[in-house]
Amino acid sequence: MQIFLPSLPAIQASFAVSTSVAQMTLSVSMVAIALSTLAYGPLSDRYGRRPVMILGLLIFFVGTLICILAGTIWVLVFGRVIQAAGGAVGMVLSRAIIRDIYGPDEAAKVIATLTMVLVSAPMLAPAIGGVLQDLFDWRSTFVFAGLVSLVVFVLILRELQETNRTQIPFAGVMDMVDGFRQLLKSPAYCGYAFHAAFSSMVFFSFISAAPYVMVNVMGRPPTEYGLYFIMVTFGFMCGNFVTSRLSVRVGINRLIVIGSCCAAVGLLFAYAFLWQGILTPVSLFLPVMITIFGNGMAMPNTQAGAINVFPQMAGTASGLSGFLQMAIAAVASQTVAIFHDGTAFPMIHFMTTGVILSIVAITIGFRFGSPYGLGTLAAEKALHSETLTAMQRRA
Repeated sequence: MQIFLPSLPAIQASFAVSTSVAQMTLSVSMVAIALSTLAYGPLSDRYGRRPVMILGLLIFFVGTLICILAGTIWVLVFGRVIQAAGGAVGMVLSRAIIRDIYGPDEAAKVIATLTMVLVSAPMLAPAIGGVLQDLFDWRSTFVFAGLVSLVVFVLILRELQETNRTQIPFAGVMDMVDGFRQLLKSPAYCGYAFHAAFSSMVFFSFISAAPYVMVNVMGRPPTEYGLYFIMVTFGFMCGNFVTSRLSVRVGINRLIVIGSCCAAVGLLFAYAFLWQGILTPVSLFLPVMITIFGNGMAMPNTQAGAINVFPQMAGTASGLSGFLQMAIAAVASQTVAIFHDGTAFPMIHFMTTGVILSIVAITIGFRFGSPYGLGTLAAEKALHSETLTAMQRRA
């Protein structure tokens, strides 16, 4: 998703389309991710993580080839849909695999640690994409992504062992829908999942509009956008680092609250600069870095909380959580492009809306879904144990 962002203005110019049409290469692909995540989780619960992961990577490569060969904006959008539908597999199954291996006690810590490693790619991707755009053209970013996907595919074939040792029967689409319905009836699950979804809205509102603000409004080159974007992903990485060190001692719920507060503070700084008429790369990216630092603290914990409410449905829970994240992010990214007015205000407005809604979601989840509120991990483990026992009794 990130490597081609510096090329969005060039794609718009290449096909002579409007900003909102060019933006569909991002927003429609996120819809494809959202829908795909609904399928990957239950399929991996039934057939295993490894074969589903391999299938997704093959789909990703086919979509990348379509993007490279696209002659119109609509073929490019179609290729992005196929590419995204395949790439979603890693987003869903990585968390489920962690849950398979480490269980509820260490999941938040390991997700945070893993995310610190994983964000190195999004941190470098816009910089690489900006350089490729300046040296070649927008198609080169997809060539690069295709080559990387081949390397990942080989590593998966050689190194990934099956981690799902308790595969559950899959009776069809209605069985999958029943699983989603069961999850959505849980206030605790909804609190965690919707917090993660609205936090994604914050991030994707930014990456959807920031290239246009940098290139078209500030007149900066794509390479400079890619370099400043490192600040954002560095902030996310630092938030992950804090979570990896504190999640066991402090508890995931408290870290979610602290991270949400940090996100709100960053946006207050962003508004302060804009109201003073200050719009520079530093005045834009520094407050956003603070906001994304807060998201980096909160999101590994909300993701771990979501997949641990019903541990035996980790794949399904991860898939539904991923769907909510990408569906809300897709709507936000397309809408912020429609409201683009030559300033940074629409982008900051949408980011603020996401932070507010995430706080509302987790507050409701704590109030109605967890009798332990902001308890420590020991209390949260007790809650998960009670939930599992209740489900076993119903079964």
